[in-house]
Amino acid sequence: MTVIEPRLTLERRLLREHPVVIACDEVGRGALAGPVAVGATVMDAALVRRHIPAGLRDSKLIPEARRADVAARSARWVCASAIGWASAAEVDERGIIRALGLAALRALADLRAHGVDPGEGVVILDGNHDYITPAGGEGLDVRPVIKGDRDCASAAAASVIAKVARDSLMTGLHDDAPEYRWARNKGYASAEHRLAIAEHGLSPHHRASWAIGPATLF
Repeated sequence: MTVIEPRLTLERRLLREHPVVIACDEVGRGALAGPVAVGATVMDAALVRRHIPAGLRDSKLIPEARRADVAARSARWVCASAIGWASAAEVDERGIIRALGLAALRALADLRAHGVDPGEGVVILDGNHDYITPAGGEGLDVRPVIKGDRDCASAAAASVIAKVARDSLMTGLHDDAPEYRWARNKGYASAEHRLAIAEHGLSPHHRASWAIGPATLF
């Protein structure tokens, strides 16, 4: 399989018209347990003249053993980065799309607290749907980009930074409920995770609204 390396083509074009580009990407959307997270990275005109970190890809294409190193180098490479979270309870209460929007807004708020004004730039959002504006991001210039985490280095950096953070959180939750094997499956729907739900039921960290009770597992 040919792996497409992310580039800075879109970022360079957008930076001709905007002082900063902010890229956002989510992780945990399809998990049965745990929060969703949205990573956000910031780039300016000076940064796009620097080399992209070696090995940077969409986080799903980076071997797990290498992700933490790539994430750390990516965080040092970008001007700034942040991660926003929405809990499993918020996913249940508001739905996954609104929860993603809340997580994205929290990441952007963290950037703002560190001196980056998202309203002055343009936001690249991986995917084909703008979930930021309806969640309260009116006034932001949000540009959904299909395969953004594959093609845009800024979005790939946001992806791997968020992925490593969420995986670490789920590994930390493992000791609270070792029967679900979150250190291995990170809350996703592996066979062992589904079997554990069938045997033990749902924990407070599961997304109870997702119809993942025993009758729907197999």
